[in-house]
Parts: sequence; structure tokens; C-alpha cells
Amino acid sequence: MWRGISLFRAAALVYALLLLVQHHEHLSRTWLAWTVLVVMAAWTVITASAYARPELRTRRLVCADLAVAFSCLFATAPAAVPFYLTQAPPLSGYWFAGAALAAGVVWGRRGAATVAVLYGIADLTLRVIMDARITPATARGVVLLLLAGLAVAYMARVAAQAEQRFARAVALEARLREREQLARSIHDSVLQVLSMVSRRGAEAGGEAAEIGRMAGEQEVRLRALITADLPRVGSVAPGDPHPHPLSPPGPADASDEEVDLRDPVRRLESVLVSVSAPATPVPLPQSAVTEFVAAIEAALANVERHCPTGTRAWILVEDEDDTVTVTVRDEGPGIPEGRLERAGGEGRLGVAQSIRGRLRDLGGTAEILSVPGQGTEVEMRLPRGP
Repeated sequence: MWRGISLFRAAALVYALLLLVQHHEHLSRTWLAWTVLVVMAAWTVITASAYARPELRTRRLVCADLAVAFSCLFATAPAAVPFYLTQAPPLSGYWFAGAALAAGVVWGRRGAATVAVLYGIADLTLRVIMDARITPATARGVVLLLLAGLAVAYMARVAAQAEQRFARAVALEARLREREQLARSIHDSVLQVLSMVSRRGAEAGGEAAEIGRMAGEQEVRLRALITADLPRVGSVAPGDPHPHPLSPPGPADASDEEVDLRDPVRRLESVLVSVSAPATPVPLPQSAVTEFVAAIEAALANVERHCPTGTRAWILVEDEDDTVTVTVRDEGPGIPEGRLERAGGEGRLGVAQSIRGRLRDLGGTAEILSVPGQGTEVEMRLPRGP
């Protein structure tokens, strides 16, 4: 908005120059008229620089702006003959409106209306001093200045309110992301342990069953606590590339060192897990590799937890020109239809946050393909780029 006002001042200055050249024969002191134009040009540059800095947008600056504008307006009396005002506006011309608009932004609608009324009084006073004829154009100029000032003041108020709401939304989103990352960490450690204690306690019976029951209750309470108000990252149908992101991913840290994705992925290999990776390095930023591997580990944890003992899994790493794809496939019983949606509603974060959430924050996607009785395939794709 301030750049727009500065542009308006420059355009109005050019128009004042054209009027001065067109009606120069009606000037009584040509040198004074050109001095006024030079002052207007210098002040245009000064205000463009001053209003561009938020800390300088004070009442003092607006008062100085109005003082210069009114001085240039009244300089018409010694610089021109009365007939000049019948052919053109005062020397300041429409350039005066720049100060009025600035006052509207800083002081609001009341300030804009006050400046417009003062301009009307000053214009009438100037014509009385110069004994010039008052025309209907004088009243129209005041009305136009009043409407423009009120409109700009209203827009400035709406823009300020919108900026405040946007700042609050950004702060809320940052808190949600921080809480989401904490939820992933808790899911990958505490919740998994509580779930295992609950399951093993129920299997053992006796006093262990009571311990398992208490662990199960704590797991439910902790899940409810960390998932309250978190955005739900729902099930993604095949072909849907965007699982409801909170916001576009931010730029990567330029200082984030690139590492080979194959090394941490190969460390996941075991008797039941096979890893297949390219012969050449798969470089990615360290932060992306950390989150990517955590998502792979979450997929393997789901295999261990929900599939029969001894279920095999395979990890396939593919490095394309613009995308790195990691596929985790198992030979388990598969995921029943609707199970992922119910798990998300129950506050279980394994797929929603530990897998899809991590890939989403990296700017990638995770697609779950499962057929009951034929195993499950988790395809995680991460585009290359900033």
C-alpha cells in the first residue's frame, strides 16, 4: 500500500509538471513555481524512503508531510495570477492527495476525513486571497479527496486485521507442527512400549495381566493427550498425491549436509528384512534422510506388530532423476478395508503421522497399497529439490 502511495505521488508530480508547462504564461513568478515543483520532487523521494520503514510511520512524519503539502498549495498565491486557478488546480495539484492518503493510513478514517475538510478550507482560502473565482470543480475535488481517503483508510484497517490473523495462524501452525513431531517421537518410543506391555501382560495372565491393563489405560490416555487438536492426515486413495498438508514444505537448510540414504537403510537389514538399493550413492540432506529412515522404521514396526511372527519384509530403494522412492513390502495378511481410517479416529499415529506425516513435511507422499491376504506395500516418494 505504501509503495502504491509513493507511485501515486510520482505520477501526480509528473501531472503537476505538465500543468505548469501548459499554463506557464499565467505565472507571475516563474522561478517560485519551479522551486515549488523541485520541493515536491524532493519530498516525494524523502517520503518514499521514510514510509517504507515501519518505525518511521509516525504522527510526526504525517504532520510534516501535510505541512509540506499545504505550503506548496499556498505557494500558488505569490507564484501565479488569479486567472491561473480558473485553468488549473493549485501548483500542488493532485500531488496533495499523497499526503492525504498517508494520513488516512496512519490516522484512520477520521484522519482522512479531517484532512479532506482542511484541504477544502485551504483551497477556498487560497481563492479568496487571490481573488479567484470559485468553481464547482473546487467542491468536486474535496469530495473526491474525501472518498479516496476514506477508501484507503478502510483498506489499511482491513489489511492490518488480516495481517494479525495471518500471524496468529502461522503461530498456531508452528505449534501444531511442533506437537505433531513430539507425537511421532512418543509414538515411536513410549506408546510402542506401553502397547507391547499391555499385549504381553494379557498373554501372561495373573499379576502381569493387571500391569498390562494399567499400561493399556495409560496408552489410551497418552494417545488422547497427544492427538487432541492435531490435524488428521487421513487415508490416501491410490493416485492422490497430497495428503491434506498443513502448508507447503519450507526450503531446505543450505547448510544441511548431504549423506547417502543407502547406508542407514542397509542397517535395517536383518534375517526377516531384505534391502535392495542402487549401486551408486543416493544423496539427500541429512535432515531428510533422518525423517525418511524414521518413516521406513515405522513401516517395519507395523509389520512386526500386526503381522504373524516370522513375516518377511523387503525394502527397495530407487533413485530417479527428480525423485527418490523407497518401497516397503511385506507378505503379511494385508490391511482390512477401512482399518486405516478407524486407526486414525482412535488416535493411532503409526501410518497417519509416523509415515505420511513425515513424508508430507518433507514435501513427499506416502501411498499405502494393501490387498487382504496378499500383503501390504508402502511406497514413499520424495521429490528432489529445495
